[in-house]
Amino acid sequence: MKVEVDVPKCVASGQCVLIAPEVFDQRDEDGLVVLLDETPPPGLDDAVRESAMVCPAAAIHLVES
Repeated sequence: MKVEVDVPKCVASGQCVLIAPEVFDQRDEDGLVVLLDETPPPGLDDAVRESAMVCPAAAIHLVES
């Protein structure tokens, strides 16, 4: 799985960081998403999928391999 984020769409809700902190973080200055790992290990697949589903701005996109 490859993770892509559309930073301009992000509304800084932080749900992705709460669900998958190994993959997502937030910028200190404005809270927008920071992608830490665009190809997370398979053990994080469920958390990454949940992060994409709950993102209120639909700023997280997954490319399944």
